[in-house]
Amino acid sequence: MTKILNAKRFGAGQPLVILHGLFGMLDNWQGLAKQFGQFFETHILDQRNHGKSFHSKEHSYELMCEDLLLYLDKNKIDKIYLLGHSMGGKTAMLFACKYPSRVEKLIVVDIGPKYYPPHHQEIIAGLNAVDSANVKSRKQADELLSEYFTQVGVRQFLLKNLYWKTSDNLAFRFNLSVLAGEISNVGEPLNETYNFTRPTLFISGENSNYIVQDDSVLIESHFSDFEIIEIENSGHWVHAEKPKEFFEVVSRYLIY
Repeated sequence: MTKILNAKRFGAGQPLVILHGLFGMLDNWQGLAKQFGQFFETHILDQRNHGKSFHSKEHSYELMCEDLLLYLDKNKIDKIYLLGHSMGGKTAMLFACKYPSRVEKLIVVDIGPKYYPPHHQEIIAGLNAVDSANVKSRKQADELLSEYFTQVGVRQFLLKNLYWKTSDNLAFRFNLSVLAGEISNVGEPLNETYNFTRPTLFISGENSNYIVQDDSVLIESHFSDFEIIEIENSGHWVHAEKPKEFFEVVSRYLIY
């Protein structure tokens, strides 16, 4: 049976598709999606092994691109504005390069086309601790996570994935075992032969190190019509930390 990604849709107009990052889900984008719905037919998707979408033993950018293509074809959507954050940004870059006729404009949020070494070890260790502890409350889960990393914002982001699997047991919606096992794939670079010539915007957080000044040469080798906008006083989750500024930057870029 064909597996279609879980999604929500807001508004009308030119389709805008939004892809979340690693350990995220479409709910992280719902507030902004409702705002974008004033101007665009906005689709927020749970990527495979995340949210309410299907779990699979396989997790790669090639497969996530095919998932997106299947979603668009199933919903008879021809050409889109495509926005992706972090892992979703890598998916979006690859999709635009593989299927350029389907993407009118591309927006990549706080990720570049380069290789990123695995750097989620503490997070994965904390998530595994929660997963094996049969936790009964979000407070208990937070206390366990805090033993592995201190960033409150990151913990809150991850805890949004908890749901009541049974009446007295919380569990994560994402497929932790597969994502932990395939974590090296999440950092892989965009193939050096791929390129996309339509307008592309990279949005970076001022306090994040995912995109640095030296990356512009590599970005240009893949995306000839690009610009980079940095949003002040924001980190890797720039859209959550500065939603007003983020909304204004994206809307202005897509409309004009």
